[in-house]
Amino acid sequence: MRVFAGTANRALAQQIVEFLGTELGACEIGQFSDGEISVQFNENIRGVDVFIVQSTVPPAENLMELLVMIDAASRASAARITAVLPYYGYARQDRKDQPRVAITAKLVANLITMAGASRVLTMDLHAGQIQGFFDIPLDHLFAAPVMVEYIRNKELEEFTLVAPDIGSVRMARAFAKKLKVPFALIDKRRPMPNVSEIVNIIGDVDGRHVVIIDDLIDTGGTIVNAAVALKEHGARDVYVGCTHGVLSGGALGKIEASPVKELVVTNTIPAEGKKPAGKVRILSVANLLGEAMRRIHNGESVSSLFL
Repeated sequence: MRVFAGTANRALAQQIVEFLGTELGACEIGQFSDGEISVQFNENIRGVDVFIVQSTVPPAENLMELLVMIDAASRASAARITAVLPYYGYARQDRKDQPRVAITAKLVANLITMAGASRVLTMDLHAGQIQGFFDIPLDHLFAAPVMVEYIRNKELEEFTLVAPDIGSVRMARAFAKKLKVPFALIDKRRPMPNVSEIVNIIGDVDGRHVVIIDDLIDTGGTIVNAAVALKEHGARDVYVGCTHGVLSGGALGKIEASPVKELVVTNTIPAEGKKPAGKVRILSVANLLGEAMRRIHNGESVSSLFL
């Protein structure tokens, strides 16, 4: 078993190999003067169980880098190649909801498969049906164990789990069941991409702390609008937890100026330059991913790691 890392999130990959008691494999990743990506494995991987850790977070070069690494490993006769994608980019383009648009999540699945991956390990897909886009085995982990432990340690009294939209209901309900707390839902409309409007709040939040749970935060508009609406409905402190902190554009500024008391994200996406003082907490999912990789290598069950 050898673990290699792309350049998208080497810090997470380093934590994973430390958990596994090994070290990152020798791999040289570079670019030609015109920007083309080059990859060379600097050790023999013939017959080896190879794991490639690479979040496909923008820019698109990260996805291309993953594909080139998979191809290089395949041509080096690796016995099995597992693409470890802590964050699966393009997951929000999972269906044709408008005329003449691409289903890019399926395209990315095809690219990874055709590049030569034998298996995929990922975390908190934006849409569960993306698992069916792959014709190779896929293990879908959840950051819930890490997030639930953090919320429990907060020792909040009288709090409610809140889903910020319909798409997050299943995830938030699972958290509420695990934590044995009430559940509420925000009815949201999205008139255009990256723009959201709060229509109604279903559930009791008056006089209670609230914890909003989502799989990812991009521009921060949904979360900020939700926090404002919850405070208007009598909520006390508003906490937010999400797996993937994309936090593009002015998201951090919006959240910093909002009623959100604390934002908790995981390190599936590099957090460099995205941590305003006192507002954001970053949890590591390295041990969870590392344990899943160990079990895959040993042919053991991964299902016990699910929430």
